[in-house]
Amino acid sequence: MPSSPPAVLVLCRNAPATLADRFRLLDLHASSLPIDAFLAAAAASAEPPRAAVVPGGGSVRVDAGLLDAVPSLRCVVIVSAGLDPIDLPECARRGVAVANAAGIYSADVADHAVGLLLDVLRGISAGDRFIRRGLWPDQPGGGSSLLPLGSRLRGKRVGIVGLGRIGSATARRLWAFGCVVSYTSRAGPKPSFPCYGFFPTARDLAAHSDALVVACALTAETRRVVDRAVLDALGEGGVVVNVARGANVDEDELVSALAEGRIAGAGLDVFEDEPRVPEELVAMENVVLTPHKAVFTPESMADLDRLVVANLEAFFAGAPLLTPVHVFH
Repeated sequence: MPSSPPAVLVLCRNAPATLADRFRLLDLHASSLPIDAFLAAAAASAEPPRAAVVPGGGSVRVDAGLLDAVPSLRCVVIVSAGLDPIDLPECARRGVAVANAAGIYSADVADHAVGLLLDVLRGISAGDRFIRRGLWPDQPGGGSSLLPLGSRLRGKRVGIVGLGRIGSATARRLWAFGCVVSYTSRAGPKPSFPCYGFFPTARDLAAHSDALVVACALTAETRRVVDRAVLDALGEGGVVVNVARGANVDEDELVSALAEGRIAGAGLDVFEDEPRVPEELVAMENVVLTPHKAVFTPESMADLDRLVVANLEAFFAGAPLLTPVHVFH
């Protein structure tokens, strides 16, 4: 180890607090410089950074431009499981190792997905609003007949788009509720999950489902994988839950399907143009919205802190990364 702590380029807000105990941080959000000037200053420093911590969600893209700006980088740690902000082939071409937060968020996101589905089906948030608005009269029967009846979760056919860590964790929870679980996956059928049905396309899956849970990575192939054809196949009693990326669902088509009654409801934690949410969705009583918070619990944040630090320590020690992302090209 060098006598002074190695430099780490920090491009995300709320980076692990313990990073400062082990590394010399070049923190974009602690600087008054715009990002281009900040990167130029970091690259020109006496000990330019060899590693970077970057956000998920696309506010910073790790591509040829960023790697040209800081050519000393040899390791990128992203604080999400999703890799859509990273040009993986370009990193591989330049010999830049990549690590992500694989597995950190799976349980919490799966819990949130089930919570959204339950809420939409049973009208929990709608009931909360009903009471807070003073619409529950103090009379026999309580006036609850003004609310539509909720539907039970047990027995529902739930299709999961993407049976990775989050998708499989969601499937296990729904199986315990007595749901009939099916899935589609770019990798094809998964022999390790023989109790779940497999469909080759999202449209086929939707046609045999009462609800769809979107839990896949965002790639060129999965961008707007839930489109009009999928929504129409799901049908007027169907529910969409999205805990993946907003762009996995064609948001305009989702709004139209909900407004026209072609599907029954939606539970959404992610949106195409965050933090902007279509006003039509905000006005709908059969839609439950949360502000991209499925991943955030105190437990997941503590786990993430430990993993980011451990990946950086492994990189600077010349040891294998704990959660490497392999690119085959």
